[in-house]
Amino acid sequence: MKVVILAGGGGTRLFPLSRRSMPKQFLKIEGEESLLIGTVKRFQGLVTPQDILIVTNEQYYHQVASELRKANIQGVHILLEPAARNTAPAIALAVKYCLEELQCSPDEVLFVSPADHLINPADKFLQYVAASLPLVEQGRLVVFGITPDKPETGFGYIQAGQPCDAAKTVLQFKEKPDSETAQQYVAAGNYYWNAGMFAFSLETIMEEFAAHAPEIQAQLSTSYAELLHSFAVLPNISIDYAVAEKSRQLLVLPMNLQWNDIGSWDALYEVMSKDANGNVKAGDCTLLDCRNSMFLGRDRLIAGVGVEDIIVVETNDVIVVAQKGETQKIKDLVGILKAQNRREAEEHTTIYRPWGSYTVLGEGPGYKMKLIAVEPTQTLSLQMHYHRSEHWIVTKGTAKVTIGEKEQMVHENESVFVPKSTKHRLENPGRITLEIIEVQNGNYLEEDDIVRFEDQYGRIKK
Repeated sequence: MKVVILAGGGGTRLFPLSRRSMPKQFLKIEGEESLLIGTVKRFQGLVTPQDILIVTNEQYYHQVASELRKANIQGVHILLEPAARNTAPAIALAVKYCLEELQCSPDEVLFVSPADHLINPADKFLQYVAASLPLVEQGRLVVFGITPDKPETGFGYIQAGQPCDAAKTVLQFKEKPDSETAQQYVAAGNYYWNAGMFAFSLETIMEEFAAHAPEIQAQLSTSYAELLHSFAVLPNISIDYAVAEKSRQLLVLPMNLQWNDIGSWDALYEVMSKDANGNVKAGDCTLLDCRNSMFLGRDRLIAGVGVEDIIVVETNDVIVVAQKGETQKIKDLVGILKAQNRREAEEHTTIYRPWGSYTVLGEGPGYKMKLIAVEPTQTLSLQMHYHRSEHWIVTKGTAKVTIGEKEQMVHENESVFVPKSTKHRLENPGRITLEIIEVQNGNYLEEDDIVRFEDQYGRIKK
């Protein structure tokens, strides 16, 4: 069995925490592990890391690799989509990789899972996965449904028919319903939330592509390299629309466990711990007579008085306030911000790089201040800037610095100056994260004023 984890999304429904530069799969909802790492570890009781494939967008490669490295997980295959093309092309890419690069046989089982869901308990989930294998061996395409415990309007539904071994036949898929329709679905007893997970053999999914998505199957008949080259012309379509809703081999396997796709702040509120007044609190929050609300703080004090049924999410550059039950509209709000060309719609003030991250602390005419964090043993590119000089002050750890022909070690509370148009490099040779304050001076301080000469992360443009 191979597990395919789809991690290419740039979701906006959890704005301002989730943005294009930091999509939902990298958020830490439970503890210190990201949703992506939680998903990988969920399957480690079933397969080895070498049997796990993460399909993600090219722009997230270094983030995925960094997450795996921090979690000490080695051997996972990272497949890069040259363009965002929804789940059907992403699955086709994984299918071709298994056939050509891993030399899998046609009867190899693939289990497809999103990267950003919460599922508990994990051992019970794996039992459901195991129950699907005899069905997959019969040439079935299995979709997994969740037994609903309330009339949820934020999920799609699957209407089930007659029993078939451990699963049921599928009558039809239903889009996200309104409240009244959702209540009818739950009362009927044969509707399940669509969990977006599938199990099938390589042979079955290729037959299904041939029957229902011939334009995708045509590309599967080429080489893996050719599929990557033509990936951007594939239809932007989900596996549900491309195959599942048309397949005659489809079965739904109901699962009765805790599941949440965290598709909105309302959904996150449901799964988080609450105080005696029904409030979710994270960060520096002081509340008086507040009930059934969520307050998520990062950098500032949040003080609430006499409010009920609201969501407050604070970052160092955005504060979102929403009525509970209305947070599905956050996606529309982000669309408005994008139309206004607001940087906040796309990027955090903290930007992640393959070597670590940087956070913009402040800026004005002719200057910009950053906090730069370099992970142990990581190295920035050998580079220079035409339009700015830089002053580095080490606040934590030890830096190995190259400026021109000079190489030196810079320790805590020490500083160096990097003149304009001078080659330089910053390295962290130590075992703890290196942190420096960088003060930039110049008339142009954008990120595209970087000329790279050497880079271990392959970012030099040919």
